[in-house]
Amino acid sequence: MTKTKRSATPSPAGVLGTRALNRATLERQLLLRRSPMSAEAAVSHLVGLQAQNVKPPYYALAARLDGFTPQALSRPMADRALVRIVTLRSTIHTHTAHDCLTLRPLVQPARDRELTGFRRGLAGVDLDRLAALARELVEEEPRTMKQLREALLEEWPDADPRALSVAARCRLPLVQITPRGLWGRSGQVTLTTAEHWLGRSAEPAPAPDDTVLRYLAAFGPATVQDMQTWAGLTRLREAFERLRPRLVTFRDGNGAELFDLPDAPRPDPDTPAPPRFLPEFDNLLLSHADRTRVVPPEFRGRAWQGNIAHRTLLVDGFLAGLWRLEEDALVIEPFGRLTGTGRAEVIAEGERMLRTLHPGTAYDIRFGTVRG
Repeated sequence: MTKTKRSATPSPAGVLGTRALNRATLERQLLLRRSPMSAEAAVSHLVGLQAQNVKPPYYALAARLDGFTPQALSRPMADRALVRIVTLRSTIHTHTAHDCLTLRPLVQPARDRELTGFRRGLAGVDLDRLAALARELVEEEPRTMKQLREALLEEWPDADPRALSVAARCRLPLVQITPRGLWGRSGQVTLTTAEHWLGRSAEPAPAPDDTVLRYLAAFGPATVQDMQTWAGLTRLREAFERLRPRLVTFRDGNGAELFDLPDAPRPDPDTPAPPRFLPEFDNLLLSHADRTRVVPPEFRGRAWQGNIAHRTLLVDGFLAGLWRLEEDALVIEPFGRLTGTGRAEVIAEGERMLRTLHPGTAYDIRFGTVRG
């Protein structure tokens, strides 16, 4: 496959080109080389893992951690050190217990905005009473959303059922209790409050400054708009301005101002980037307003089909294909022609991923079409 082209001339001082941004982000995402971090430490460093489905966090860590096994993530989830909860961008994430109790209050304004879209279906509903009743119900006994919705409908029979569900999810920090989320286990989405599950109270909503620093450590260098895209929040400019004396700034190729931590790694743009198999909804591809640092313009939109996100393949650090695991095969769909060496490296990485997550199961590796 032809690698993403580099500029023929070096970038001016203070300007970070696409490859420089790519390598900096991959380093912080633990994707240039696998990290010896524990699963819990990695989830904290990455400020959570997208977890719309059960398996993506496992594939995300298999691509990033040395010696990872599924039990390394399942165990702290079962021990309640990690939890599944709706936070960033109104999507389910796997977070540490600490982040669950601090990030959720931080993004509450986004949950409040989400709820305004359901006002008509909630006419006559006292939202404070709804939150109190829903809390009482799920803390008395963990409940599925269907069970919770039916109980709320008894109180407000004329309300829109879906709106009642959304209101409960937006007003309360509802976590999905195990065995949901454990590798090789099944279970309905059953909910209780974060405070009840973790045995301690949520903290007051913090100022966003510390989260800005953590975001830059995991996703920088980045613009204000990048972080707002990641968090699903608005009006973060003030936090960046407060932090400006502690940060360094650059420009991207379009002139946008990039903020960064002074001592954060910014590897040489020519640093090798091995192939990586990433899950659907990996935060690497979702956490910047300008995604060209990972997604070449010619491949924009190729990782999605309607509302379905595909599992993605990185080659030379950039989106370069899709993959799917079938009953007996790992199917890889490159977007272009792989070189002989590139093909061998992709196969080797695929074999490693299969050994990590599916040991003892025989899979063929073949190149074909992933999208239906």
